[in-house]
Amino acid sequence: MSPRRVTLADVAKAAGVSRSTASLALSGRGAELRISEAVQERIKAAARELGYRPNIVSSGLRTGRTMTIGFVSDTVATSRLAGDMIKGAIEAARDRGVLLFIGESEGDGKLEHALLQGMHDRQVDGIIYAAMYTRRVSVPESLLGTSAVLLNAVPKTPSPLPVVVPDEVEAGRAAARVLLESGHRDGIHLIGAGPGVRNVPRDSVAAVERLVGIREVFAEAGVEIASGTQTADWQPEYGFDATRDLLGRTRPRALICLNDRLAFGAYQALDDASLRVPDDVSVVSFDDHPLASWMRPKLTTVALPFYELGRRAVDALFAEIDGETTGEKPVHRIPMPVRTRASVAPRQPEVS
Repeated sequence: MSPRRVTLADVAKAAGVSRSTASLALSGRGAELRISEAVQERIKAAARELGYRPNIVSSGLRTGRTMTIGFVSDTVATSRLAGDMIKGAIEAARDRGVLLFIGESEGDGKLEHALLQGMHDRQVDGIIYAAMYTRRVSVPESLLGTSAVLLNAVPKTPSPLPVVVPDEVEAGRAAARVLLESGHRDGIHLIGAGPGVRNVPRDSVAAVERLVGIREVFAEAGVEIASGTQTADWQPEYGFDATRDLLGRTRPRALICLNDRLAFGAYQALDDASLRVPDDVSVVSFDDHPLASWMRPKLTTVALPFYELGRRAVDALFAEIDGETTGEKPVHRIPMPVRTRASVAPRQPEVS
């Protein structure tokens, strides 16, 4: 049998005051109603000694808040890479004294519907609807008319919900600048997408936006991208095949891989061709996957800010809950920092 919960009446009895006086003191309203500091302290001491905790359900009935929020995603919770989104959201919720309920659909539409319905049935104050990879989503109807935020996802059609996403365009600019600042102005090839913004995997928001940033910076510098190879997926084997095929046609000076897994495959193809990174070919990438710091040489990459994404999503959700956003809802773009390591070397001028 579980121990009996300490009630407000128990605290009032121990402090020798009425239940209403105890309630006012513990809710922080004692001073405005002229309850003396000595009495307030006596009530708080009694609450601490008895281990009193407010009844959240009762408080919710009075305030219309349950102090809970939901986090529904496809595969974020089980992903080692994106799991920091959960960590950021949990810590931001905890800072607000709020519990976070987590549900994962694994891409199953029926399960997702059941998860969202379950969150609504538990009367959560709001829901974060998240995706493992930045992608376009059809916003579930059950989120419309409620406090909700899209995290790492953008709506396929106009939506009233705020959006929290990585700043992929600026990330593309940053990757291009890494090469330009090291003197690379020719022989630059893309692995995974490109050279045009239409040459991307289906529904890949990251690919399009990274390419936009890359192309913008190179165009401003008068640098032409030598080639781009669109791949069916962004896994190591595709990076290996694309780089091997590229080496069969030309000798690259630098590669921009659209993510770190592609770069891992590119490393293997370069090694098979007896080319060294970065002495022969510089490589820059995106995501800051854990393998990036284990590769040899360590990979320079533009990091996905998963922890910051999770925290910002909670902040954006509470702005909705508290009615702080009106009119057109904001798109929050979270900066992606460059992790400078050892895979990019200064380009030496050609000897004529």
